[in-house]
Amino acid sequence: MCVALAVSASAAAADTIVLKNGRRIVAENVTDDGTRVTYQTPSGQLSIPKSIVDRIEHDGFVFSSAASPSSQPPVSAPQIEPVRGFEDVAARAVHGDSVDYGYIAQLETDARSGGASAVAKVAAAHHAAAQYLAGKGDTDAAIQQYRQALVFAPQNVGLLLNLAVLYLRESQFTAALDPLDRARRAAPDSADVAKLAGWAYYGANKLDLAIAEWERAEQLRPDAETEQALEKARRDKSEEESYREGETLHFDLKYYGGAAPDLARGIMRVLEDDFRDLESQLDYTPPEKIAVILYTEQAFADITRAPGWVGALNDGRLRIPVQGLTSVTPELARVLKHELTHSFVGQKSHNRAPTWLQEGIAQWMEGRRSAADAGALINAAAQGMAPQLSSMSGSWMGLSGNAAAFAYAWSLAVVESIIDAGGVSDVSRLLDRIATSSTDVALQETLRLSYDDLNEQTVAYLKRTYLR
Repeated sequence: MCVALAVSASAAAADTIVLKNGRRIVAENVTDDGTRVTYQTPSGQLSIPKSIVDRIEHDGFVFSSAASPSSQPPVSAPQIEPVRGFEDVAARAVHGDSVDYGYIAQLETDARSGGASAVAKVAAAHHAAAQYLAGKGDTDAAIQQYRQALVFAPQNVGLLLNLAVLYLRESQFTAALDPLDRARRAAPDSADVAKLAGWAYYGANKLDLAIAEWERAEQLRPDAETEQALEKARRDKSEEESYREGETLHFDLKYYGGAAPDLARGIMRVLEDDFRDLESQLDYTPPEKIAVILYTEQAFADITRAPGWVGALNDGRLRIPVQGLTSVTPELARVLKHELTHSFVGQKSHNRAPTWLQEGIAQWMEGRRSAADAGALINAAAQGMAPQLSSMSGSWMGLSGNAAAFAYAWSLAVVESIIDAGGVSDVSRLLDRIATSSTDVALQETLRLSYDDLNEQTVAYLKRTYLR
């Protein structure tokens, strides 16, 4: 904990105290004793009750966060096997750690002139191949296997649902709706169809349709995941009903009525520029439009229910408080780039990138560097207090402000060291590999580094770059 405080203090030269009523106080030497916040102004030292403070931004830094992995859409394949009783066919379709495409081609020939049994066999073979390929991370090839199977068994609900799941994992929400519509025609009362359709519509920014599908799923077969998703979508809909709307090539925008239209247009221009930059640097293009929601400070807190140190959030939608702003300030521009980076990183890695990598890349892309925190990070490592990256993979939402400061600072330094060693292309390759394997395997295969090696590389980079 004391290390985290040291990292935070290194950035205390220009702090902003954000009150719960939206007022912002720019001050120096801000301290928090748990009950009062004390700060230095040209008029002397002042203090205010901690209860009226929403958060403290250090050196223009607003913590922002990707949603935790657990809050990603629960789009695991429902327990519906497309074909039963053909385990021998599946075993022949995939063996020796490879797909036997020759065998599947023969089954397709038989199915074209055969009966129901021949069709069942080819469906079982394609399903086995798709599951194998999806497990290897080759989602595109797995999708093709399901699409080919559906040529022979177009009303097989299991095939259709498994195909929809793969589209959802790829953030291809509109594409997922086609197999789901076909599955509904074959199984009108399927709770699985309604649940997955809800995620498809939510991802496509169609809240009304998402809510209707999840309400239907709850009527057919209640479950905790659907109930949680429905409650969140209802909160969004209630807040956004009076919001103004706009759109560009890559974004759908909603913003509260008090936000100036010029601010909204400026934000969209900045985001489009950022989109092109990230598209080039990360060699990836998100397949669907990205939702952007501009809130008041209070609405942001009510909707996201994030800890006070979170200044913006990306949970599939870019949620950004802009109360009091009339134009895109440098600070807001950094937040926009940071949050958009989460969309690229999350989708490129199939939402498998660990939080330390997500946040490190997002900070680097927004232009932040480790100069102010290098000394504290080096000292932490010298005292044996460098964090284990494997323990920084999950949600950070439960962290205190100081612990979050340290986590963000260390993550940025790690990503800086990766880019220093091999360029942004190494980050892009790492994300591609994480999409198909564990992070530790991806590090070994793309960077030839273990977690410990990466921490050592980070410390050496900090010393070489900032302690001159």
